[in-house]
Amino acid sequence: MTLAPELSAALVERLTAFADDELVLGHHQAGWTGHAPLLEEDIAIANVAQDEIGHAVAWLELRAALDGSDPDRLVFFRAASDYRSAWLSEQPRGDWAFTMLRQYLFDAYEAELLARLSASSYRPLADTAAKVAREELFHLRHSRLWVERLAHGTDESRDRLVSAVAVAWPLMAQLLAPLPQDAALEAAGITYSSRDLEESVVAATSAELVRHGFALPPFAPVPAGDPRALRTEHLAPTLLVMQSVARSDADAQAW
Repeated sequence: MTLAPELSAALVERLTAFADDELVLGHHQAGWTGHAPLLEEDIAIANVAQDEIGHAVAWLELRAALDGSDPDRLVFFRAASDYRSAWLSEQPRGDWAFTMLRQYLFDAYEAELLARLSASSYRPLADTAAKVAREELFHLRHSRLWVERLAHGTDESRDRLVSAVAVAWPLMAQLLAPLPQDAALEAAGITYSSRDLEESVVAATSAELVRHGFALPPFAPVPAGDPRALRTEHLAPTLLVMQSVARSDADAQAW
C-alpha cells in the first residue's frame, strides 16, 4: 500500500511520537540496571528497557521506509526541541514506586494502542504493532503486579506510590491527546479513534488505581493545537547523557 504524500507525512509525525516515547522511557529504565531493589528485578527492568528501545527502533524503521530518514541520527543528533515524546516519558527516573507506576500507565496505554494499530489498513504498521504487542504482554503483567505490591506493602511503599500518582496521573491527558494530523490517519483507517483510545485507557487505569484505594488528581491542561509542541525541562539533560557517546566524534559514521 502506497500512502498519499499528506498521509505519509502525518504517519511520520505519529511514528516519531511513538518512537520517542519508547526511547526516552527505555533510557530511564536502563538506568536501573545494577540498582534495582532485587536481583531478579535488576534483570527484569533491563529486559524491559531493552524492549522499549527495540520498539523505538521498530517505529523509526517504519518512518525510514516513508521518508528515508536515518534512525540513528534521529536518536542521537536531534535537539530536545525536535523530539515528540510525551511529558510522562520525559519525567526523571524517580524512585522504584514512580518507575513502576509510570511503566504501568504506559503499558496499559500501549495495550489498547497496539490492539488498534494491529488492525491498521497500512500493513507495515499493522504487522509491526502485532509484533510489539506480543513482546509487551510481559511488561503489563510485571508493572501491574508491582503497583499492587507497593500499594499493599508497607506504609512507606504506599506513601511513595501516592506521591508517584500525584506526579504521573495528571500527565496522562497529554500522552493520550491526538496530534493535529491524527484525524486524517483515522479517516483513512491507518490509525484509531483518539477519543475511543483515551476513554479505554483512562477507564482501565483509573479503575485499577481506585481499586487500590488511590484518589486521582485532575489531569494537567493539554496545550491547544499540538499537544506535543512543548518539552519539559527534564528532556534536555536526559539527551545530554544519552547522546554523549555518539556526539563525541563528529566524524564517526557508526559505533
